[in-house]
Amino acid sequence: MSEELAMGSTVVKGHALARLLGFSLIGIVLFFVPVELAGRSTLLLDHAATLLQTHARPLVIGAALLFMLYGAIAPWCNGSWRQDSTRLLFSVFKVLGLLIGISYLFGVGPAFIYQPDMLPFLFEKLVLSLTVIVPLGALALVFLIGFGLLELIGVLMQPVMRPLWRTPGKSAIDAVASFAGSYSVGLLITDRMYREGHYSLRDAAIIATGFSTVSVPFLVVVARTLDLMDQWNLYFWSTLLVTFLVTSVTARLYPLASLPSQRLPEPELEQGESRIGSAWRAGLTQAACAPSLGRALWGTFVDGLRMTSAILPSILAVGLMGLLAAKYTPLFDAIGLLFYPVTWLFGLEQPMQVASALASGLAEMFLPVMLLKDADQVVRFVTAIVSVSSVLFFSASIPCMLATRIPLRLRDLLLVWLQRSLLSLVFSIPLAHLAQFLGWL
Repeated sequence: MSEELAMGSTVVKGHALARLLGFSLIGIVLFFVPVELAGRSTLLLDHAATLLQTHARPLVIGAALLFMLYGAIAPWCNGSWRQDSTRLLFSVFKVLGLLIGISYLFGVGPAFIYQPDMLPFLFEKLVLSLTVIVPLGALALVFLIGFGLLELIGVLMQPVMRPLWRTPGKSAIDAVASFAGSYSVGLLITDRMYREGHYSLRDAAIIATGFSTVSVPFLVVVARTLDLMDQWNLYFWSTLLVTFLVTSVTARLYPLASLPSQRLPEPELEQGESRIGSAWRAGLTQAACAPSLGRALWGTFVDGLRMTSAILPSILAVGLMGLLAAKYTPLFDAIGLLFYPVTWLFGLEQPMQVASALASGLAEMFLPVMLLKDADQVVRFVTAIVSVSSVLFFSASIPCMLATRIPLRLRDLLLVWLQRSLLSLVFSIPLAHLAQFLGWL
């Protein structure tokens, strides 16, 4: 009997190890290994998205409209628009985004919104790309974070979390999930951990404002728009580095540093167990208890569909208003004055234009990408990093944070956005110049 139990245990461990190594390897290949097809070297995810957009355009447009329709009517059907004024405002924006999308397809509306860098660019380059990449990326993300790799990395990172980011060791998994997944997934985890008492208010605020970026698939859209797919790995790892460096600084600045920090005690490693051994155990445990591949794929695919339907109409509405504000009003020029000393001091081309464009990221993180898509390579690289590492923007992440149980004030979020944007510039510009000097960019 004991031999049968031992054999069964060995089989289970072998199965878990195969899932951990095999599925994680697939995730690494999908997200980090460029593949050359038809003379173009990029990620398989990007190849698939391009193929669908090129050869199935009517299907992609139809899917985009369905996503926007669902996203526009869902808040009014489930009553979420009643929760607060912010939800109400963005529920209205989603309806407006749907109407803008329909108007574009029928060619209805004033001529100035049909200029190439306005609505056509928003719909063709952003909306259609997101329609394909976010659901496909949700499927691919299962392999990267669903079968133990996330837990393994999380345990290995535990010793550095408290000294660097002033958060408990257990937040390593949350931080990596928030960065690799999406702000919506990350905020769900952070909110639950806060409500259960595992995080203090300061812990939750640091994680929410420091790691809850857009998803990896969205980073692909940023890289595609700014023509950086040939430097994808450089861009991804630079963005991760800058995001985490900025968070280590903002965690020590007002307002985050002044928040209460009481928390539950952290668990210690098992006696006699090494850090690497504990990491392997965490990874294998997750691989063993993870659902079947089919169930995992379906669950994240549904989440990807929901996320796509939520962001498409709001991004189209807020994005168009932001582009119009950037072109016809001095709003972002005024905010950009806060960034101009940095862009000028580090010698970026057209420093005031870059500063104004980056300021528009407060409205929608993709606006700087759209406004600076034709800039020189260093500016495009810096823009790609800052638009992600600043984390906070009104079209999605700020309303999501205000909707959690974490008592964050809007004025504090605005101050953190300013701090993160300035620090992201300070860190990313020298990095871009170094990459260009080494011939990597």
